[in-house]
Amino acid sequence: MRRPARSRRLPQVLPESSLKKFFDAIRAGGNLQHEIMLKLLFFTAIRVSELVSIRIEQVDLDACKIFIEHGKGAKDRYILYPESFRLIIKAHLAANPKNRFLFESRQRTKYTTRRVQQIVAEYAAASGLPERIHPHLLRHQMLTWLTSQGMPDSQIQLISGHASKKSHEVYRHLSLASVQPGYQRVVKGLEV
Repeated sequence: MRRPARSRRLPQVLPESSLKKFFDAIRAGGNLQHEIMLKLLFFTAIRVSELVSIRIEQVDLDACKIFIEHGKGAKDRYILYPESFRLIIKAHLAANPKNRFLFESRQRTKYTTRRVQQIVAEYAAASGLPERIHPHLLRHQMLTWLTSQGMPDSQIQLISGHASKKSHEVYRHLSLASVQPGYQRVVKGLEV
């Protein structure tokens, strides 16, 4: 007997107006670190576990990229963030010179994935939106948006860190440098 194929649910995404309302609630909350952290989570489409593990030395301000060490599947990769976000990250680093991790709590420890989930839930409640908002939704939101803007699947797959046997040969010859211009062009028009 064969086990029936597992059905895959499509990821939920928010209408653009709801996404804007969510980020408006974050801004209104007045916690600048939360705003930077959640925007970076969105812009980079990284997983929460990857976000909370970013160490200061992994941030490359000049190249607008961050090294992700031991991401899902114990894979290392670089992620991109918008050039327009460079000064914000630079200011955040300057304001927190003793940080070992990009984002740290008041107790000077890195955030936990659970704490980031709680922070997102707090702003989701403050926004009053009926949709269920969670950190992974921001990842789906960005990857869906990049797709809708015409970014090739192979580039999106490189940004997302997804592994696929079918596209493995494509990645062998695709470099992050070739992805960066398209990514920067696409995120330039995003308003959150």
